[in-house]
Amino acid sequence: MPETEALLSRFGAANTQVLGISIDSVFCHANWAVSIGGISFPLLADFHPKGAVASSYGLYLEGAGITDRATVIIDAGGTVRHSSSVTPGGRRDIGELAALCEKVDKEYSGPKQAVPAPGSFPGGSTLFVKSSCGHSLKALNARANFHLEGAITLKNVSEDAAAMAELKQIGGKDQAPCLVVDGKPMYEADDIVKAMVDVVPYLK
Repeated sequence: MPETEALLSRFGAANTQVLGISIDSVFCHANWAVSIGGISFPLLADFHPKGAVASSYGLYLEGAGITDRATVIIDAGGTVRHSSSVTPGGRRDIGELAALCEKVDKEYSGPKQAVPAPGSFPGGSTLFVKSSCGHSLKALNARANFHLEGAITLKNVSEDAAAMAELKQIGGKDQAPCLVVDGKPMYEADDIVKAMVDVVPYLK
């Protein structure tokens, strides 16, 4: 996955939307992605019914209860152009897969939807969080996975009294997580994550 992350601009130039899918939950995905340095393309949870999507592609390994480590490339018209497996213990050649996507993109003559250009957060954007708070962890994971540490300042109000005072001054309450952009506070974790998604081109 980190190798794929490193080549996202190449996949994007080939009008390719990269997706990862496994039977793990969205919570497992978020924490796992942070543990390997951040993943800013969508990780889909084929969680319930377990393996239903993988099964539709013939990639669910019923006996082991896991999905195969496989790659499927679908062109803009919905036709499967490539399918391969490296087995659950194998390793993909991401450069080779990028080249395949470039070939599919070049050969496809129908309409295409380009990968959107990235947006940005204005200077001074701040994420206020609390320790031992699941909603704060959700926002923190998104900030890390989307590589937005340099764009969004982090302040932990559980550990910094001045940060708590600042949070109360901005919105009149001590609720966290809170993402402040252009002086406007946003409190719901799902809304905060969506705001981050909106500036990451590979998640559109």
